[in-house]
Amino acid sequence: MFGLGTGEIILIVIVVLLLFGGKKIPELMKGLGKG
Repeated sequence: MFGLGTGEIILIVIVVLLLFGGKKIPELMKGLGKG
């Protein structure tokens, strides 16, 4: 989508986990699924 490699995607996922915590991940996934 944005020309990201696997490494960049993993880094983004880690940052999101740190920022939002594991509890909001299902909510984010639902939002991404709807988008």
